[in-house]
Order: sequence, then C-alpha cells, then structure tokens
Amino acid sequence: QVQLVESGGGLVQAGGSLRLSCAASGNIASINTMGWYRQAPGKQRELVASITRTGLINYADFVKGRFTISRNNDKSTIYLQMNSLKPEDTAVYICAGKTYYRDYWGQGTQVTVSS
Repeated sequence: QVQLVESGGGLVQAGGSLRLSCAASGNIASINTMGWYRQAPGKQRELVASITRTGLINYADFVKGRFTISRNNDKSTIYLQMNSLKPEDTAVYICAGKTYYRDYWGQGTQVTVSS
C-alpha cells in the first residue's frame, strides 16, 4: 500500500509560480515511478511530468521550460516547480505512484491561474 498526499496548490495570476509537493508513505520501496498528472473540468487526465526510481524524467511538451520535477534524496517526496503559469494550466494536479502491481493516486490539489 502506498499513500500520496499533495500540497501547494492555490490561486495565482498568469505568469506566477507555485511549488507542489507530494509525500509518499507506506511501501515506498515498491514505487517505480512517481509523477504529476492534471485534469481540468471536462478534459482527460494528462501527464505533466514523471520521474523514475533511477532518475529518468519525462515532461509533457506543454510544460517544458516552465515546470521542473524533482525529488528528495530518499525518493519519498516529489515536487513540481511551476513557473510562468498560464490560465490553461488551471486544473487539479494529482500525484501518482506507480508500482509493478498497480498505480496509486493522491486526492489532488487545485491550481487556478487567473488571466
């Protein structure tokens, strides 16, 4: 079992920044990949960024150059530094932890970017 808790969302103006955190607990050793997804109302959930246990990072094209994913040394917490935010970034940002057997999801944190 893995539990994921996100924090750091909020309301910002376009061009502003936010830093999201996701703390994993439980069987952290089972996690192969952690990442951030987002889902806006009426739209599909989409990958924002991910990082594997070995440190391989993947970004969605729409955030390259603006967002940065990182993690702490024990690999239990990931972060998403979001800069130059745009109104279209508005969504619930959800942390995911992927194991061999299944994926785990946090409850999400709301990011709202005003124009």
